[in-house]
Amino acid sequence: MTIEKNVLVKFMNYISVIERYHEYKAPIHELMASIVAGAFDEAFFDDENLLKTSMKWLGQNYPFVELMFTLDKDGVQVSNNITNKKQYSNHKSKGKGVDRSYRPYFLIANESNDIVVTDPYLSTSSHKLCISTAVKYTNKLNEVVGFLVIDIDLEHAIEFLMGDRKRKKFHPFFICIYSFIVIGLFFVVGILLYSAGSEIFQLLIAPTPENIHLKPFGIIIFLTLALAIFDLGKTTMEEEVLMKKDIFRHSSTRRTITRFIATILIAVSIEALLLMFKSVLGAPEYLGNAVAMMAASVGLLIGLGIYVYLGAKAETLLKQSHFNK
Repeated sequence: MTIEKNVLVKFMNYISVIERYHEYKAPIHELMASIVAGAFDEAFFDDENLLKTSMKWLGQNYPFVELMFTLDKDGVQVSNNITNKKQYSNHKSKGKGVDRSYRPYFLIANESNDIVVTDPYLSTSSHKLCISTAVKYTNKLNEVVGFLVIDIDLEHAIEFLMGDRKRKKFHPFFICIYSFIVIGLFFVVGILLYSAGSEIFQLLIAPTPENIHLKPFGIIIFLTLALAIFDLGKTTMEEEVLMKKDIFRHSSTRRTITRFIATILIAVSIEALLLMFKSVLGAPEYLGNAVAMMAASVGLLIGLGIYVYLGAKAETLLKQSHFNK
């Protein structure tokens, strides 16, 4: 079950990355083309140390760059996989001598004289979504000497373009804090359930007319609060810990607020009903409070509906504006 959840989270993460890629496709391709144009040196095909020096510079200035290597005219890799990241440096396959003629970057670059950029695909080295850019090098006799290929981590490249790198570094810390908060909420839920259970037990062993009329309301209050707090903790756990939340997407924030307000709305509505029942059973002084709470729940419902409608409409307009550029 845990493996299935991890696969689902990774799949949802891939969907989010792909969606962001389509939004930022033009600047990503322009950035990749400029990186290759700035880094290219014809000496790369003769001296692998120059590749390493260039990769070190790229890693310092563009941390999302994963791999750099060269191919011969037939698509066979003539250099090792050059990277400044340990997880790739220790990879069993160094790449040299591997036939890359079937890879999309070679097929596209072989038919073009310009710098080419592929669509996203899963890297065989990092097993993450990446895109590759390649350029064909020809000598003065117009003979193909080889190809320079650079791979980038697509998710990190998008974070780089959106200025989200610093927040990502603190993300594990945020997850820990949210986890502690959720544990505290669940602990409170346990106390409320214990209180409700105690009330039920006392009602069963000592059923008096007064207890039968009043005890159920206290039990319902405990259970209602437990339900509301549990739902709040569950929502926080799902939105902030288990699922990857895109804070730049309006729908993510709108979903979180909607679920939170819906939890409060349910709790307020149930409490209003309880006060209504109490007023009917001989406590008319609760009627005003019941009506006020019911009006508050209606106001929350109307406000939530307006927020969801306007938020969805605003997001649609933003997408249309983005695609029209």
